[in-house]
This record gives sequence, structure tokens and C-alpha cells, in this order.
Amino acid sequence: MTDRTTAAQEDTRTREFDRRLVPPMVLGSILNPVNSTIIAVALIPIGKAFGAPPSQTAWLVSALYLATALGQPIVGRLIDLFGPRRLFLLSTGLVGAAGLVGTLAHGLGLLVAARVLLGFGTCAGHPAAMALIRSEAERTGKDSPARILTVLAVANQTIAVIGPLLGGLLIGLGGWRSTFALNIPLAAVAVTLGALRLPGQPHKRAAPSGRPAALLDLPGMALFAATLFSLLLFLMNLHARTWYLPVVTIAAGTAFTLRELRATTPFIDLRVLGGNAPLLATYGRALVAYVVSYAFLYGFTQWTEEGYGLSPFHAGLVQIPMFLVGIAVSVTVGRHRGVRGKLLLGGVGQLAACALMLTLSAASPVWMLVCVAVVFGVPQGANSLALQNSVYFQADPQRTGSSAGLLRTFAYLGSMVASSATAASFGQHAGTDGMHQLAWIMLGAGALYLLVTVADRSLRTPSTGAAHEPGGR
Repeated sequence: MTDRTTAAQEDTRTREFDRRLVPPMVLGSILNPVNSTIIAVALIPIGKAFGAPPSQTAWLVSALYLATALGQPIVGRLIDLFGPRRLFLLSTGLVGAAGLVGTLAHGLGLLVAARVLLGFGTCAGHPAAMALIRSEAERTGKDSPARILTVLAVANQTIAVIGPLLGGLLIGLGGWRSTFALNIPLAAVAVTLGALRLPGQPHKRAAPSGRPAALLDLPGMALFAATLFSLLLFLMNLHARTWYLPVVTIAAGTAFTLRELRATTPFIDLRVLGGNAPLLATYGRALVAYVVSYAFLYGFTQWTEEGYGLSPFHAGLVQIPMFLVGIAVSVTVGRHRGVRGKLLLGGVGQLAACALMLTLSAASPVWMLVCVAVVFGVPQGANSLALQNSVYFQADPQRTGSSAGLLRTFAYLGSMVASSATAASFGQHAGTDGMHQLAWIMLGAGALYLLVTVADRSLRTPSTGAAHEPGGR
């Protein structure tokens, strides 16, 4: 009986998700949001240190997302082919190096370079986590990732709570440089956990055969990078003098499409992607959702400091209710499998929050700022979880990493639009008029998000192109 009991217990353990993977998965996935949120309260102090207006410090935001938007699908594809361990260790090690560069930087240009390194360094966390979830589903025979996906979403929400407040505390104690130095110990812990706990190769996945260059589709990656880089540069510099950038984008995009349609092992399988309308709709929703989210995170925060007069620490405090509500919403809606109800909740929440922003002025009481943050917490918690779940269920299982990376790419496209809109709305000063102009842009994006969600019939019925059911209420 003892041997049978022991064998039964061992069999049960092998059929459960390996909990040792959770700490490195969570830590890797939060490296990006901690750097996204902590910089929000550091933009004004950095601008004062280098005499740079908001239109220039916006590059500190754009640089990270430009690098991550380029790197996420590429690193995701590498993870699909070679497993998460090596890519995770390399990327998180780069985060530590970027933290060191930022800590020692003596000019805005070098700070932007450090943010670029951070962008590339944080590329592996999310695709690696999604690939590990898929691998564990294959190993255990249980494809029920809702709990783990909720853990990741809540972890990201939690670190978003801590980010602005932690940034304000660090700036108060050691100046804005400490917000970069934080990455050094975080990276050290992530590398250690990854080295000790991540598997060398995903379960039941043989090492790829053939020449690495052919497997990686390097020409496709290069054309994708050229397309995205020129597009993002144009979004960050909406001027008549940059007319040539859309031309480069169209030319590179056309070449990329022709290449991928002919490649034996394409970087992004456009035939499969083009036939997966639900996944394409998810990417579109991600783009407009993050226009709203990041415009609020950076634009509203800058206004509370410069237009309203709060310190970086108090500006961080104002953000906390949004993330606390976001955590509560993620935990609550994460218990339900379907995504349609989550998306509708997030869409309505975005519209309500943007409308409230239009009522604010420099004379508004602080409790009104807190109310806006509270309402924004609803879409913050519902949208991120719904989009993440959608990609897991709608994507080709063999391309989970690259599909998850593409989700982040579309999210960062949204962040680029938000950054450009913020810089254009504020100009040289983050005043109330500029904040209202930004709120109208956000309101338009929120309306588009809700329209796309309501019109998406695939959310009401089982997806025919995916392995699982993403719809429901």
C-alpha cells in the first residue's frame, strides 16, 4: 500500500503544473511593467536635470517600447524553436546591464540608450511564460491555464501598483538615477532563478533540425524590423519633414509580405495568421486599448505633476487606486473562462474614465483625481487579462511564444501612438488644456475598441481557427 500510495502521489505531482516555474515566470514578466510605470514619475525630474521639455523626455518612454515591439516577436520565435531558458537568461542579464548604463548616464541620449537596452532585455519574460504554460499543458495533459494566466496578470497589476509609488520613494531617497539602478538586483535574481529552475527544452519538443539561419528566417526578421522601426519613428515624429518614413514602411512591409509568403519556415506565417480572424481582431483591440492605457499612465501622470502641482511621490500615490482596482478586477473576472464579458467591461470602463478626465482642471480637488484613477482600474484589470487569454486560446500552439510576442508588439504600437499623442498635446508644458486634448484622443480610441469588440462575432461562438474556446461571457 505504501508503494502504491507513493506512486499515486508521484503521478499526481507529474500531472500538476510545476510550481517551481512560477517565480521566474512572474519575475521575468514584471521587468517590463516595473520599468514602464517607474519612469512615469521620473520624467519631470529627468527633464529638469537635463533641461528637456516633455516632448524630448517622451523618448524615454518611446525608446523602451520601440525596442520591445521589435524584439518581442523575434525573441518569441526563438523561444518557440529553442526553448525559453537561454533566451530568458540572456535577456534578463541585459536588463542588469541597462540598469548600470542608466545609473551612470550623464546625458539624455545615454538614458535613451539605456531604455533601448531595457526594451530588448525585457523581451523574453512574457513569451517565455506563455511558452512554459503551453509546455506544462502538454506535459500534464491538462490545458487549463486560467489560474496561471491570472497569476501573471495579477503580478503585473501588483508591480504596476508598486511602480509609481516606488519610483517616487526612490527619487526622494536617491534621485531619478535610483529608478535605473533598481534593475541591477532585479536582473540578478531573475538570472539566478532562471538558471536554477527553467527547463533546457520544452516538454515533448525536439530540438529543431536544419541550419539556424534557415530556421530563424533572418531576412524576414530584418524586413519586419525595418517595417516596424520606420513606422514607429513616424508615429513618434508626426511632422511633414518625416514624409519619407511611411514610404519606407510601405516598401519594407511589401517586401516582408512577399518574403514570408514564399519562405519555407517563415518568421511570421502570414497564411496562418491571415486565416485566423479572431487573433487578428485581438491584436487590433490590443493596439487601441493600450493607446488609452499608456496615454493615461504617462500623460495623466505628467499633468498631475506639472499642471496640477503634485510631487513625484504624490503623483505615484494618485495612481495606486487604479492598479488596486485593476488587481481586484483581474482576480474577479479571472475565475471565468470567457473573454467577451471582460472585453465589454473594459471598453465601457475606458469610455467612462476618459469622460471623467475632461472634467478635471488645476482647481479640481484631489479626490476627483483619485476617482478617475479608480474608474481607470476597471479596464486596466479586465482588458489585459482578456487579451492575454485570447492569444493563448486563439494562437497556433507551435507559435505560442511568437504570437504572445506579437500581442506585445501591437500593445507597444499603441504605446507609441499614446506617446506621440501625449507629446503633441502637451508640447513644452503639461497643462490642463493639453490634458483635455489628450483625453479626447483617448475617448476616440476607447470608442473604437468598444465598437470592434461588439462587432466581433467570434467572441459569441466557438473559434474555428483555434484549439480552444475564447468566447463566452
